[in-house]
Amino acid sequence: MGRFPAKSDYEDMRNARISENQARLASLGLQKTISELRLITTPAKSPKRKWQKVDYSSVPLRRSNRLKQVNPNSSDASISVGRSLRFLADPDTELSDGDVSEEDEKRPANAPFVDWRLCRSAEVSSERRCMSKGRGSVYDPVFGICCHFCRQKKLCGEEDCKRCTDLDVDQPCLGKTDCSVCHSTNGVLCRACLKIRYGEEMEEVRNNKQWKCPHCIEEEGSKPYWICNSSFCLKKRKMVPTGIAIYRAREMGYESVAHLLMDELQRKDKR
Repeated sequence: MGRFPAKSDYEDMRNARISENQARLASLGLQKTISELRLITTPAKSPKRKWQKVDYSSVPLRRSNRLKQVNPNSSDASISVGRSLRFLADPDTELSDGDVSEEDEKRPANAPFVDWRLCRSAEVSSERRCMSKGRGSVYDPVFGICCHFCRQKKLCGEEDCKRCTDLDVDQPCLGKTDCSVCHSTNGVLCRACLKIRYGEEMEEVRNNKQWKCPHCIEEEGSKPYWICNSSFCLKKRKMVPTGIAIYRAREMGYESVAHLLMDELQRKDKR
């Protein structure tokens, strides 16, 4: 027990045959040829790249104006209408930043300045999206005014709007609102969003020269729990955007989504 059995005659014959074959290959030089063929057919392993940490400290970070907290309606971000008219008359005219007038800095949000140099570019084109009077019918990246809620940069569908019909940049857009206090993009709403999200009519807002956007109403405190319900503003409040909530609001008897949120916030505070 525990001892290996003695080698059999078969194993002796097998080992002798292996030794004989190896000697025969060595005499013919085939062993060297086989090793060379293996080196040729075996793919060479590519060297592993060393990971190096890139130093971005010397490169300035790129940030949008929104992250930089730059007001798009400030004097640094606007150009006067007189400069645009001079550019149309003489495209070779050099435009300087000192030509900005106080009147151009106070332009309403529904009549922003349009850089005419963009209009001369071949890349700018209008694309027909839908035939909706509430949100507009033609998408225009230059003359269109972006709604704060739906963010659709379209020409309005109002028949009497000279800005969107005749592309007169000195005229306000009749299909977009303008806050009488801030005159910022927060108070720009199209007809459909104004009705669905806040329950107001464009004609009433247009006739009311003291109309205020939800942001200014909240800061003033005249209407508690009346907040802006756009997705941007709700996320800043760490609230979930409502999405298409007008159907739920009307089923529950509310006039708009803002009235629904106002009631929900009131009940939440009472708890």
